[in-house]
Amino acid sequence: MPDKESAVLIACTWNAVRSPMGAAILRHLTRGGLHVESAGVRAGALDPMAVEAMEEIGLEIGKHTPRRFEDLEDGSFDLVITLSPEAQHKAVELTRTAATKVEYWPTQDPTAVEGSREQRLGAYRAVRDQLMERLKARFLTRPAADT
Repeated sequence: MPDKESAVLIACTWNAVRSPMGAAILRHLTRGGLHVESAGVRAGALDPMAVEAMEEIGLEIGKHTPRRFEDLEDGSFDLVITLSPEAQHKAVELTRTAATKVEYWPTQDPTAVEGSREQRLGAYRAVRDQLMERLKARFLTRPAADT
């Protein structure tokens, strides 16, 4: 039987869009069954379009305060999911001597999308939906029982 994670960190570059979205989704999917946090290589301002995209599916991230890996009070996680190359590099560096699994899930940065407000918001929705599907597949899929 595979080990079950009890503490998961989701990380990206700024902890302002992708990782707070992913952490909120994972908390929702697991209904508090996991300790979930998010962090970034750097800490930027929370992106209002990320807040809006999450509110559309009933999840609130508006009170999230972006923080860096170094700002975490407890650095002991069973799994770190990284969503950007910079976060992947940082997570591997920080977990080099730990028994922490690191998974890299390349995820588009929706802040790079240009166009109308609706086109830009569409990019945030796409990231949100991609994270939702990937997190469902990773954490809610149950392996078949041995018989």
